[in-house]
Amino acid sequence: MKQTIALVDDDRNILTSISIALEKEGFNVQTYLDGESAYIGITRTPPDLAVIDVKMPKMDGEELLRKLRKKTPLPVILLTSKDEEVDELLGLKLGADDFIKKSGGFSIKVLIERIRVQLRKKDSANIDDNKNIISHGKLRLDPSQLECEWNGKQLPDKLTTTEFLIVKELAKRPGIIKERSQLMDIAYREDTDIEDRTIDSHIKRIRKKFKRVDNNFSAIETRYGSGYRWNVS
Repeated sequence: MKQTIALVDDDRNILTSISIALEKEGFNVQTYLDGESAYIGITRTPPDLAVIDVKMPKMDGEELLRKLRKKTPLPVILLTSKDEEVDELLGLKLGADDFIKKSGGFSIKVLIERIRVQLRKKDSANIDDNKNIISHGKLRLDPSQLECEWNGKQLPDKLTTTEFLIVKELAKRPGIIKERSQLMDIAYREDTDIEDRTIDSHIKRIRKKFKRVDNNFSAIETRYGSGYRWNVS
């Protein structure tokens, strides 16, 4: 079955170029020129992954991502024309899975490879086997549905695929310290350009999501100079 990619960009030339390239690679493509129409289309007919430009009229990419994260863990790659670090940090805080900069020589081939990485990561998380359910204390993870419960309650904001893989890796070995490099290998696999602060941003967002159901959540412990571990207490 063909996988579907949603493209959201107000630049028709970019939409056309990426669409043609993706269709040649065997993908179905949904295209949207602004965030408002994309939000309606993506929620009605969910794709397998969305590529979203940051700067758009009506509803920009960051607002679209914020709204989507309340509905779905859909993998999202943000496109930005800026080199400013603030765009990436805000995107990560909102739950973006990856970033591509359009400035400085935008490569559609690189984008397609990044898309494949995210889709493989999503497939690896979707293990349709109840024996893979992870339960530890108040935590319950269901990889087949990418569902996460804490103390019997679903998280109001679903974990993204990247966040789910990080929690899964920490929780399956409680008390064992996972270095940032290990978590990056799990979360990003082939992508070697990810920096340490990316994992830190994901951890902050994961904690925030858990604290929406438990303000005293402290299961993810920071081991300064080492990494993170799932607290056994």
